[in-house]
Amino acid sequence: MRPEGKAPLVQGAARGVVGAMAMSGLRTLSAAVGALSETPPEAIVRERGRGLLRAVPKRGERGVIELLHWAYGAVGGAAYALVPSRLRDHAWVGPLYGALLWGMFEAGMAPLLGLRRTHQPRPAERVALLVDHLLYGWVVGAASPLRRDS
Repeated sequence: MRPEGKAPLVQGAARGVVGAMAMSGLRTLSAAVGALSETPPEAIVRERGRGLLRAVPKRGERGVIELLHWAYGAVGGAAYALVPSRLRDHAWVGPLYGALLWGMFEAGMAPLLGLRRTHQPRPAERVALLVDHLLYGWVVGAASPLRRDS
């Protein structure tokens, strides 16, 4: 792949990090109003990935979890850059992409990981997480360089 061919992936990854950061801010608000008790990255680490934090001081755990979320956001943003430009040209595709990521987590990843959250009715939390994934998709999809053909 030529260097100019990597640019959209790097830009997409950067948008994904910013989108994940925006999600974190919205999740802070959701938690403050009582709609969210624990984020998916926190639940994954608590229930399935405690070993990831073994070498991390207690005071640094939230930061490491957040960095993991941002890294996951970067991967999602880079993957969005691979969506054909004829689709990325539509403003609704970014939020739809975010909603699809949310749906894949809710219906696929969380049950496969055996997270307890999958067995609990939590409509307000699910709506809060859908909304923050719509925000993520909007941020990732708003990247004008990703909307142009190279």
